[in-house]
Amino acid sequence: MKKVIYALILPLVAVSGLVFANREIKNEPSKKTTPKPLSAATMKAEKEKWEASPEGIKFKKWEASPEGKKVLDGAAKISRHINDSTNMEAVVTSLSLPPGSRLGFGVMARINGEDYILRFDDELQELYSLKVNDKIIIRGHSVSYAPKYAYPIVSGDYVERDSKIIYKRVPRKGGC
Repeated sequence: MKKVIYALILPLVAVSGLVFANREIKNEPSKKTTPKPLSAATMKAEKEKWEASPEGIKFKKWEASPEGKKVLDGAAKISRHINDSTNMEAVVTSLSLPPGSRLGFGVMARINGEDYILRFDDELQELYSLKVNDKIIIRGHSVSYAPKYAYPIVSGDYVERDSKIIYKRVPRKGGC
């Protein structure tokens, strides 16, 4: 009987010792260093380095071109509304994005006489009820642009049609 008890207790002691040893190791502070924010001088140097690269040169040429200026002007027109998170009236002009776009789900919309790509993080069934020439109220959380697209890209937060909310973005958990 004693041998059976010792045979059961010995593995129990060994396993609990291993568990306790692993617990102590996990409680030690992490030795990973968090990256420090770049100084202004370092950021400026990195930006100049990128601007001298082929991609940076191509982007600068696009910014100076008539197409680039049109896109940048369109983004500037609604940036105040985006920053203040105010409502903008829009008319849906197309239910599909330009060919070759990789933005996920979205529609084309005209806001104050300018065309924009209105992109959404989620693909909800209510958004499929939109039709061309629908008048909607939108709010966005950012406006971006890229040489690949001939229109500024508005990331949608909220869409309302006929006083009914058809899309509302759920904020991400955990900060940014």
